[in-house]
Amino acid sequence: MSIAIDALLALAVMIAWLGTTAFIRLRTPFERLHVVTFLNVTVIGALMVAAFIADGLSSRALKCALIWAATLASGALVSHVTGRALHLREGERR
Repeated sequence: MSIAIDALLALAVMIAWLGTTAFIRLRTPFERLHVVTFLNVTVIGALMVAAFIADGLSSRALKCALIWAATLASGALVSHVTGRALHLREGERR
């Protein structure tokens, strides 16, 4: 089990570095917004799975799942609001 946990944690770190590199290289705020959403889903998901492998079905692992679900819901909302604000800021109103 320790190998699986280590692999998931290493995967989370590699995804974070990949996202950081993409964030720096992408030019527009809309492209960068996609990177932030990708990082929210994948990194926290990998950490949650590692918590479930380490603890099983415990209260701590369930709290990690609840945090991940809250991050997914709030991240989608914040991404939508930020994208809308960027459209309004650039003068592309509907």
